[in-house]
Amino acid sequence: MEAGPGGVDAGPVFTTSAVVASCFGFVLIGVLQALYGPSIPALREEFGLSPSAAGLGLSAHFAGGVAGVLLFDRRFGRTGNRRILAVAYLLMAAGAAGFALAPDWPVALLAALLAGIGFGGIDYGLNRLFARGFGRRSTAMLNILNAHFGIGAILGPALLGAVGAEHYPALFLAFAVANIPLLFCLRGVKNHAPQPTSADTGAADAGAGDTGAGTPVGAALRSVLAVFVTLYVLHVGIEAGVGGWEPTHLESVGYGAGAAATATSVYWLMMTVGRFLAAPIALRFSAQTIITVSCAGMTACLLLAAIPDFAPYAYAGVGLFIAPIFPTGLPWLSRAAPSARRAGAIVMAASMLGGVAAGPALGKIIEWSGVRDVPLILAAVSAVCLAATLWLTRTTRRPSP
Repeated sequence: MEAGPGGVDAGPVFTTSAVVASCFGFVLIGVLQALYGPSIPALREEFGLSPSAAGLGLSAHFAGGVAGVLLFDRRFGRTGNRRILAVAYLLMAAGAAGFALAPDWPVALLAALLAGIGFGGIDYGLNRLFARGFGRRSTAMLNILNAHFGIGAILGPALLGAVGAEHYPALFLAFAVANIPLLFCLRGVKNHAPQPTSADTGAADAGAGDTGAGTPVGAALRSVLAVFVTLYVLHVGIEAGVGGWEPTHLESVGYGAGAAATATSVYWLMMTVGRFLAAPIALRFSAQTIITVSCAGMTACLLLAAIPDFAPYAYAGVGLFIAPIFPTGLPWLSRAAPSARRAGAIVMAASMLGGVAAGPALGKIIEWSGVRDVPLILAAVSAVCLAATLWLTRTTRRPSP
């Protein structure tokens, strides 16, 4: 691939083979994240762990993910994209292999942390490149990319169920090996990230280059970033909250354990389907419109889930409506705050923290109110997401001071 003026590579950001490989990479990070939970029974037996101690594997993974997002963000612009992504894939593979072969639980936790760092680098790096690399098609391509994460999240537990939880080391090793061929596809990735052009940023970004702490533009930019962080933290909290508490809520209103588990699987499936459906929609409608409709639909479905007869179907609707928010918001953020180089990293790291905090925070609220109120609690959080979206829509349409 030839270099253009100033050392920036000429040609498209991704070749077709690199796009396919990137989507497969997202399948892999979906598989990795989803393998920890179903492995808990085998981990407890092998290492003699309590339930809470066994759950630390996923916590270490998420902690590594946050660190990976922040660490790899610091290298973007300084190190070529191919090298950054290659290091992330290798860290993820090494961590997965280490988790499979760990002789004791502390070593396994360190390996999960290492795999999480690679996970965060891949998640952030590919989302960032897709957000900037396809022009008007970026939102559609981001939805397709993140839909493949959902495929992996569905595939991981299915594979573990087929081979048995006691064979989790074999699956983690197979996962590690599956990362290696992706290294050879990185030649199809442009080595330097494209920067947003004035045509991409729009009138709302005029003057946004001045982000001084004492300027009106700086204050406005900080407000926009704060509300984006709020939107991402809360919607990921809802995503994790439904996934974690839907079975318990459904059982509390009279559904059997099997039916509740099936309904939760349908919720994750609908999230994957929703991202594929959002791809063509994103070519016709703005990110603001898509996210506003998504938050409104998510809120309505959560309210409907409070009615026992409709609850399983309403939760499926939540999965469908929540699906486009994460990938669709990233190009909007890039346009709304093009001068804030680390905005994407801050938002993505915050979203991972939202997933970590959702369980204990929602659990404490449920202790006060009861399991039957889960959908109403989440509906209130969803209403805040809708209010944040409406504020962002109004604010980012205004010319900057």
